[in-house]
Amino acid sequence: MEHRYIRQIPLIGDAGCRKLADATVFIAGAGGLGSPVAFYLAASGVGHIRIADMDSVDASNLNRQILHPESKVGCSKALSAKETLEAFNSDCQVDAFTEKIDDASADNLIGDADLILDCLDNFEARYVLNRAALRLNKPLLHAAVSGYTGQLTLIIPGHTPCLSCIFPKAESVQSPPALGAACGVVGSLQALEAVRYLTGNPTLAGKLLLYDGAANAINTFSVKKSSRCRECGGENI
Repeated sequence: MEHRYIRQIPLIGDAGCRKLADATVFIAGAGGLGSPVAFYLAASGVGHIRIADMDSVDASNLNRQILHPESKVGCSKALSAKETLEAFNSDCQVDAFTEKIDDASADNLIGDADLILDCLDNFEARYVLNRAALRLNKPLLHAAVSGYTGQLTLIIPGHTPCLSCIFPKAESVQSPPALGAACGVVGSLQALEAVRYLTGNPTLAGKLLLYDGAANAINTFSVKKSSRCRECGGENI
């Protein structure tokens, strides 16, 4: 559509819109975070989205996973996401993957993506993405949300701390409480950071953003590489 992006052109320019159209992103997870991230990246004009999720839509997902209508309960989240996003923006090519993200599959799932987006709900899988990002030398945009709170950081291999530097022993919480609006805020911040990175604007690289929805506060902190990191060993400290 000729006028689809006219309101964002004053912010990122025609060149920025072309960069988004030429970009490929890999979204790991089509749930509470993956939903707003995928919607806003498709809306902004990202030309190619690769999205992976091995789960099916459950009724308990519907309070926050806005990619999926009631009619998709029981269906693959990845395939539901593809159908929703391509109907939302026909200029966006969406590849859906229903397999588990692990060390054996990660490289192929990420493919030629310019940016990896962590929209997962457990650190075991997040560490898989971290290792893949280091191995493939691709940026990883991490986000997480629980209850009213969330976090966000951009990892640039060889330049910033990796995920294991920042969270060396993080444990996953089974079925954390999830408020849809909080997922929407953190997911929107993640999508905004992705657009900034893809269009060459300043990013959160080397910083950790913390969001507290209960206090309506956002804070950012510098993070450092760790010489004891089991994944990157604090390379280039």
